[in-house]
Amino acid sequence: MFKTKYVERVYNDLVEKNKNESEYLQAAQEILESLEGYVEKHPELEKQKLLERFLEPERFVQFKVVWTDDKGNFQVNRGYRVQYNSAIGPYKGGLRLHPSVNASIIKFLGLEQVLKNSLTSLPMGGGKGGSDFDPKGKSDTEIMRFCQSFMTELYRHIGPETDVPAGDIGVGGREIGYLFGQYKRIKNEFTGVLTGKGLTYGGSLARTEATGYGLCYFTSEALNTLKNTSFKDKTVVISGSGNVAIYATEKATQLGAKVVALSDSNGYIHDPNGINLDVVKQIKEVERGRISEYVKRVNGATYHEGSKGIWQIKCDIALPCATQNELDLEDAKTLVNNGVIAVCEGANMPSTLDAAKYFIDNKVIFGPAKAANAGGVATSGLEMTQNSAHLSWTFEDVDNKLKEIMVNIFKNSYAKALESGNKYDLLTGANIAGFEKVCNAMLAQGI
Repeated sequence: MFKTKYVERVYNDLVEKNKNESEYLQAAQEILESLEGYVEKHPELEKQKLLERFLEPERFVQFKVVWTDDKGNFQVNRGYRVQYNSAIGPYKGGLRLHPSVNASIIKFLGLEQVLKNSLTSLPMGGGKGGSDFDPKGKSDTEIMRFCQSFMTELYRHIGPETDVPAGDIGVGGREIGYLFGQYKRIKNEFTGVLTGKGLTYGGSLARTEATGYGLCYFTSEALNTLKNTSFKDKTVVISGSGNVAIYATEKATQLGAKVVALSDSNGYIHDPNGINLDVVKQIKEVERGRISEYVKRVNGATYHEGSKGIWQIKCDIALPCATQNELDLEDAKTLVNNGVIAVCEGANMPSTLDAAKYFIDNKVIFGPAKAANAGGVATSGLEMTQNSAHLSWTFEDVDNKLKEIMVNIFKNSYAKALESGNKYDLLTGANIAGFEKVCNAMLAQGI
């Protein structure tokens, strides 16, 4: 697995300390494997135990969240916040509300967030949080009571210069509003402690679109550099149908592509004529319904149970935007056999490590999540800047800054990939580019 004894020892120690945390160990393995060449060139890292210091979170908080449902019954959930690394700025990262949330997932997301935030070039450290609470099927008042109880504990650990959470799966504008309201109520202050806020109380234009748009800006730059082509006239398959997938569909379509598939946890739709995004937005953003409703409203579209089959659809570009490990080695082989030229990640770690390596080995553009989906946190960083200056930028201002950031993320990752000897290995390039900045800051600040 590893070529250098130091890296192997670090990973084995990590496994010993974090048994049964599979997602976290998967993320750590991917990062360590790609950093081996860099570590060999910098022996001072072993002397300073930089890898060990980098992989150990600065703080991990777990707490209970007690709330009442609409029938007056008490409910108990588990809340988390990992403050992973603050070497280059205050902790920054989303909150995820989903039944699958546990310590392993929060730590994997936090670790990835450190590198992702570093790649943006903005002064943000890495953190992540959430709960095993499931917002699906809950009323607005139940979600409000949960969010208020969650923030009643979380507020002790966050602040505009300490830790600035945002949204993630299960946390949209509604949830951010309830969380912000409770923080403001408890602290008696109006600060930029959360991002993804509504436009009436400090939010940023283009934040809703940012992750999906940013994914396409990164992919577009990669297509141009590595394949001398663009989105124009390409067929695109996108998994998921939440915020990231919707706005990746919107931007890919604006750039001349035809998006033919979307999915949710139940199954996927295939529309060979091109996805009608207005219908999807009505179903997902207004009605909060299932993607299967699409075929009842659009002629020629088909619905298929089970979301795995989406990768069987022939396409030029695949953008996995649903959840971790949704695309495995068999899916990767199918995509390559069907002629895919680019796979860029809109979700966090949606491709298994074997799948990622297969794409790279077959000279398919592979945009790792920490680089390709950094647009959301980049725009959150821009929201923090606007809050600090008590300003509000136009949509065009934010979108232009977002595009510039995403293009630079690609260029920096590509440059490190070239140095490592494989221009298609953007995974290694992104990990080295992100780690190097954090590493230098940690060394400069001592132990």
